[in-house]
Order: sequence, then structure tokens, then C-alpha cells
Amino acid sequence: MHKKTVLDNGLKVVTHNMPARQSAALGIWIKAGGRYESSEFKGISHFLEHLLFKGSIHYSCRQIKESVEGVGGALNGFTSEELTCYLVKIPADSLVAALDILADMVNNPLILSEDVEKERTVILEEIKMYKDLPQSYVHELLDELLWPNHPLGMSIAGSLESVRRIQRNDLYSYKTNYYNASNIVVSAAGNLEHAKLVAEIEKRFDKRIKEKPATYLPPFSSQKKPQAKLMYKDTEQTHIALGFTALKREHPLRYALMLLHIILGANMSSRLFNEIREKRGLAYEIGTQLKRFQDTGAFVVHAGMDNNKVQDCLVLILKELGKITQKNVLSDEFSRAKKFMLGQLMLSLEDTMDNMLWIGESESMLKRIYTLADIIKQVAKTKVENLKEVGRLIFKEENINLALIGPVKDEDKLIQLLELR
Repeated sequence: MHKKTVLDNGLKVVTHNMPARQSAALGIWIKAGGRYESSEFKGISHFLEHLLFKGSIHYSCRQIKESVEGVGGALNGFTSEELTCYLVKIPADSLVAALDILADMVNNPLILSEDVEKERTVILEEIKMYKDLPQSYVHELLDELLWPNHPLGMSIAGSLESVRRIQRNDLYSYKTNYYNASNIVVSAAGNLEHAKLVAEIEKRFDKRIKEKPATYLPPFSSQKKPQAKLMYKDTEQTHIALGFTALKREHPLRYALMLLHIILGANMSSRLFNEIREKRGLAYEIGTQLKRFQDTGAFVVHAGMDNNKVQDCLVLILKELGKITQKNVLSDEFSRAKKFMLGQLMLSLEDTMDNMLWIGESESMLKRIYTLADIIKQVAKTKVENLKEVGRLIFKEENINLALIGPVKDEDKLIQLLELR
């Protein structure tokens, strides 16, 4: 299903031909993101991503957008903790034209001084916007608890101070260090021919020098007891993010963790949704989230609730997490979670964009691509006892971190609640 070619300069190309589709999706992945940054220049990966859309040697900012949108395509980019990606979904017959645009953006961005200053203002407003959204900002507070004094514990967008500090020459230096062939994967899915696409990519990247892969600071933690970080805000709702350091991306129990996430909070059938919202009406929004990195991870419960019901809600959440560590889940619940996981994956892989993202991230982070058959086999091997094993590994008292935004003042009382769960 998937084909892979490694160019002489180290750049990797992975594709999935889907001949029945009328579209194609293409992504250029760079192994650069928030965890590769120093606190002094935090947010530089995200800043650079913004600037690459402002124009390149052969395409103006307007031409970049009109060339893609003018044929019905969509263009975007994102920065995460470990990757930056520039992507497009386009009618299949315009794939090479889209490649030319993305490649020129990555290889030959202008990074003009006036664009740096304009985009600095935009990003500063973006940071302020997220701080005004408690349901988003509470996750940043949680990251600070999970990975204190570490790049993973700092905002991907950076701080107001660090973004003001970043200058044009810093952006150029960062691009030179990280945007090299050994750090790049090009992925594509849709109605395409692998060999032809590789030849077109080689034309546009053949002068890039092979260099050593980028490195980053490993995580460290000395947490020995529950922690809480409260931000008092006069809001109508209290927003919480309850987090536990969890498993790295390729941990042997990763599929058990995914099934645990589904059972606890990934959908409307989940235990937390059922207990907190459906049965008691304590929260409108409640769910769980997984963060997976190369060498660490996190399990997060997030919720927005009535200001007067925070303690009741927390007690019930902790009770549900505790149940997982004590009793095996029922066989029908376990079976439904497996079917949900595989069904969601099958549905997503019908789309060219989701296929491109799947193979691109996999090759960038794992240096291999798991097929659907591989995952079905691994999920089938996962036993119900593995979920309890993962729960006991993660849901420990000394591993509890609570971030909260709302009109709550008594931090000590919340800490005691976490300790007496």
C-alpha cells in the first residue's frame, strides 16, 4: 500500500496511491517544533511556519493562496511539539503544481523584515486570544505542571516576551539548522504515481545538503506528590485539566492506553461522559485526551463545569480513574472500545488528507508506517488485563496534576482532595 524512497541527500518520500480518488494530499514535514527550542526563543518554529506563507522567491503571498484555492484546493500548516508540517489538498491533476509551491515555500522563503514585524503582531494577538479562552489556556497551565522548566511545558506559540525577542536573523539561523534534507519527509496520498512524484521532488530538493538529524532535551521529572495550578478568573464556568504523565509513542502498552482513553472519555459512550454529564449533569463538556511524544506522554481529563460543583466533579472523575486500576472492564465494553478504535481508523483512512497525515507523521516519528492490518493484529493481541496494568502504571497519587481556571481560590483544599481520593 505504501511506497518509500530515500533520496541521496537523506530526504524521505512516502506515498499511498489511491487511484479511485479525484484528489491528492501532500505534506512536507520538518522535524522541528516546540521541544527543540530554548526558552529564550520559544515559539520560533511557529513564527517561522507563519512566515513561510508570506512569500517565496517564485511565489508572492497572494500567488501561494490563489494558485491552490483557484483550483478548489486547500492550503495549511501547523506546528506541534515535535514537527512542523506544510500541507495541501488539491485535485489530483494539480499535484505537481502544489508541490512546486510548497517546495518553494520551504526552500526559498523571503522572510522580509516587514513581514516579520507584521506577523509578530499577529502572533502576539494569537497568544492573547488563547489566554482569553480558559478551555484552551488551562491545557498550557497543565503542561507547565507536567514538564516544568522544559520545552514541552511551554506554549508552542511562545510567550509575549520570547516572540518580541525573535529577530529576522534568528529565524534564518533556525531555518538553516533544521530545514535540511535529513530532517524532511514528503508524504502524499491520492491519485498519484510514486516514481513520477519522486522525480519531481528530487528536482526541487536535490541541492539540499545531508546533515545530522536534530536532537532535543529529554524530559525530566521529580514529582513526588499531587500538584495543582490555579488561575483565578471571574468566569461563568470553571475549566479543569487533570493530567498524568503517561506512555511514550512506541510503548508496548500503547494500544491498551488508547483503549483505556476510549472507555474513559473519547466519546459519548464513555464512562466519564456517562457519569458526569448524563447521570448527574455536572458538566457540559468532559472528555479525555492523549499526548504522545518520542520519549514521554500524558493522559488528560478535561472538563468545563458549574463553579459550585468543582469538588463534586473532581471526586467523581478520580473515582472513575480509580475503578480502572481495581477491576477489569467488562468484556462487552472492551469489545466496543476495540471496534470504535478500528472503525474510526478505517473511516479516516478513506480520505486522502488523513492518509497523507498518517504516513507522513509515522515516517517522520517512527521511521516506519504501520498498516491497518498491523494495527488490527496488535489490537487483537491486547488483553483486558492490560488496561488495568496501564491504569495502575499511570493513575498514581504522586502522578496527579490539576490545572484550573475559574473563580476558585482555595488551592490547599483542592490539593487535599487529590491526596485523599
